[in-house]
Amino acid sequence: MTIQDELIPVLKKLRLSGLLLTLEIRGREAVDDELAHPEFLYRLLNDEVERRDSKQLTLRLKRAKFDAQKTIGDFDFRFNPSVPKALVIDLATCTFVAKREVVCLVGPSGVGKSHLAQALGHRACMAGHTVTYTSAHNMFRHLRSSRADRSFDRSMLRYTKPDLLIIDDLGLQPLKQDEPQDLYEVIRHRYERGAMVITSNRSTEEWYPLFGDPLLASAAMDRLLHHCHVVELNGDSYRNPKNKR
Repeated sequence: MTIQDELIPVLKKLRLSGLLLTLEIRGREAVDDELAHPEFLYRLLNDEVERRDSKQLTLRLKRAKFDAQKTIGDFDFRFNPSVPKALVIDLATCTFVAKREVVCLVGPSGVGKSHLAQALGHRACMAGHTVTYTSAHNMFRHLRSSRADRSFDRSMLRYTKPDLLIIDDLGLQPLKQDEPQDLYEVIRHRYERGAMVITSNRSTEEWYPLFGDPLLASAAMDRLLHHCHVVELNGDSYRNPKNKR
């Protein structure tokens, strides 16, 4: 039995069996480059750290449920020069996530709100934060159906627990039945506890009537706008570049 054969059960017991993936390569490297034992151990363990980080990032991206893998690097700031690039790049540092703040991306259809929202979510995943992406329509539908099977509290955790919640296309359709109350509850639970990114074709001033009740609207919007970065996006639609010409 070789030393590697003896290592396998030990590494499995320590939950370090991933080291076997690069053990042989690092071993040859240590001999060829005459590495000191601490340097060899560092490189071998660093391989495992990078492997685990990559695995965790993949898992966070999968759990976020993005519509597509959008990044800041993919966004064409030259198409609409009015898009505040410096502000977007600053938000991409994800300081707002650590501070549990809100980002509202508002503007007409096609200017890149969903792209930037998901790109900020991607950056948050890379920074180690948990993220949930959803359209407003799907969130309200999910919460509505959860009332039928009495799983509302558990379903609400999907939108209140992650470090960053992204709600796309808020206000695209009028809110009905319990949806204003559900939106208020999401905002209330996340206030100063978790960051949010919200996209909408409506300006934030137009969000108040969505709640139907002035008191409910005031309570929700007061919390939402307290620590909020409002980013107004204007210009031509990426989906219809003929407007540019």
